[in-house]
Amino acid sequence: MVADTPSRKTLSIKPGGSRDADPDRQRTGSRAHRIARATVRTRDEGDEQRAGERRPYPPREGNDERRRGPRPEGEGRPFERRPHAPRENRERYADSRGIDERPPRAPRGEAAERPYAGRGPRTSSAETYPVFAPCPQGLEQALADELTALGFENVSAGRAGCRFTANWTGMMRANLQSRLATRILVQVAQGPVSTEDDILALAHATPWERWFGAEQTLRVDTSAVRSPMHSLQYCNLRAKDGICDRLRDREGARPSIDTVRPDARVHLFLDETTATLYLDTSGESLFKRGWRYDKGEAPLRENLAAGLLALSGWHGDTALIDPFCGSGTILIEAAYIALRVPPGVSRPFAFERLRDHDDYLWRSLKDEARTAILPRLEIPLLGSDLDPRAIDAAQQNAERARLTPDAISFEIRDARDIRPPEGAPGWIVTNPPYGERLSADETGLWADWSQTLKAHFDGWHVDVITTDRDLPRHLRLNAQRRTPLYNGALECRLFDFEIVGGSYRQKL
Repeated sequence: MVADTPSRKTLSIKPGGSRDADPDRQRTGSRAHRIARATVRTRDEGDEQRAGERRPYPPREGNDERRRGPRPEGEGRPFERRPHAPRENRERYADSRGIDERPPRAPRGEAAERPYAGRGPRTSSAETYPVFAPCPQGLEQALADELTALGFENVSAGRAGCRFTANWTGMMRANLQSRLATRILVQVAQGPVSTEDDILALAHATPWERWFGAEQTLRVDTSAVRSPMHSLQYCNLRAKDGICDRLRDREGARPSIDTVRPDARVHLFLDETTATLYLDTSGESLFKRGWRYDKGEAPLRENLAAGLLALSGWHGDTALIDPFCGSGTILIEAAYIALRVPPGVSRPFAFERLRDHDDYLWRSLKDEARTAILPRLEIPLLGSDLDPRAIDAAQQNAERARLTPDAISFEIRDARDIRPPEGAPGWIVTNPPYGERLSADETGLWADWSQTLKAHFDGWHVDVITTDRDLPRHLRLNAQRRTPLYNGALECRLFDFEIVGGSYRQKL
């Protein structure tokens, strides 16, 4: 009985330590440069303005999830909830978001007497936006199903992504909860364009001051499909100029450009007749969960690994084996799915650095998501690989993902020697070696592995991603489904087999 079973804690989060609140500590990096520039500009504005300056806000405490100590021993829930910040202290968090505490310099004239005079209205929680969530090609319908299950409206699958509508809170939830999306892009402007100057005009007409200003750094990226524009680089420049000119006209200063770690990132997309401007609310790609450092020889991105599990039909309630586990990406994603861990719970997002970010609401969303995490795994997750270095990397990645050592069983073993755990049939989902990773003397691997499957895995589902379209013939098995997918630039197929005790051979 469950009541008689000792608690098996499978992952844990220790609240991070507080940051140094000393306002006189030495600072380095891009934020230090912004503070230095702000100090010089403020000094030049005269005694009257200096008298009205505010002291820098003290840094936020206890929210740096990347600097956590070792997991606490003993029992308890996998994620410890942190107390909400008092509402009266919400403005204290501006410094830790990288937002300059000095109001942007207003243009001369009437606006100069009123700080933020050119700034647009605050983002309303009731306002809805068109949103585009790109994903690896082949996962569009799976992503649409995921977004629908998360409660989003007007979901439609398209080429390499899905469209839906959401308010600003919904945008935060999509970043936190989506396992398959690569980014969450909020559409802020769209219009017909025939020349590069039309792009400049569209960018200049967009109220960027609602989301960021001269105190933040900016990056603009451009992509196109069948666009008649001759130079995407020039289109990118015109979009950037339109944004900067708008902020200079409204607030008296232009944002600095930072192509490495910008505070605000804008995407321009062009097709035959239209330009669309998106505000990137994710920052780094969503497949960067924050736990994988050892990638192995041929890694899958985390959202593609989660997509393989979704396409296979595995729902987190039966056994799962990866006999070519490499650095463990598929199994770690499977553990998070089975435990209902939000994939974005331990990483930062770009929307946290935008204006009017509601940190209290964001912390509440994460705390609410943590309450749904299960205390322990009830299913076996097994991974094996011939390479001891791969197993070591997988174990380290699982530890960084804050999974306890018994959550996933990793071992050095030949795929032809695997055996199923006790209990009902489950799934094998794997990314085996193919192409240059498969040496000439290993080409007989598939026939031997097929014999192992037929002899010991009756009733199991087997899903294999590969570039080799002849894999069913090598295994002498009928594929129930063949799903086209892209692993980076490699065109692959996800083959789905159902093992039926030594029969089910393909008729050649």
